[in-house]
Amino acid sequence: MNKTLHFALLFIFLLFLQVFVLNNILFMGYVNPYLYIAFVFLYPLKVNRFPFLFASFMLGLGVDFFSDSGGIHAFSILTIAYIRLFFVKVYFRKYEADYPFFNLHSESFGKVFNFVVTLTLIHHFILFSFANFSFNNISHILLNSLFSGIFTLILYFLGNYILSKKQ
Repeated sequence: MNKTLHFALLFIFLLFLQVFVLNNILFMGYVNPYLYIAFVFLYPLKVNRFPFLFASFMLGLGVDFFSDSGGIHAFSILTIAYIRLFFVKVYFRKYEADYPFFNLHSESFGKVFNFVVTLTLIHHFILFSFANFSFNNISHILLNSLFSGIFTLILYFLGNYILSKKQ
């Protein structure tokens, strides 16, 4: 399948999964998975990052549109999309010459785990910080970030495991 078509379908699938299924899950009253950020993890690395940043922004904006959340999803996913290359360099020791050959599925689980956990927690911290718009409730922000992050990570790694076993 054409890679552009593949990622366009992934974009649409993650948007609709987040909006129609995952946004309706509230575990323990406030824990919500945000699996749409998997788009950032799975999108291939390229030197020209503008299409990726634009697609990430549009995905976040789509979630914001259906969630009536005022742009916090767009800002938080755009932030982790922008800093993704820094963490690729830190965890995987990859540079611009390695981008065409980089595949997240071919890396060791420990490096992938650290990469995904770091970006997920950053995303969730930004998301809940702007949702509360105050650091007066920092414990509430940290707990929401931690528990929603754990729920998101469980769904991501479980889905990744199930889909990789088929191939």
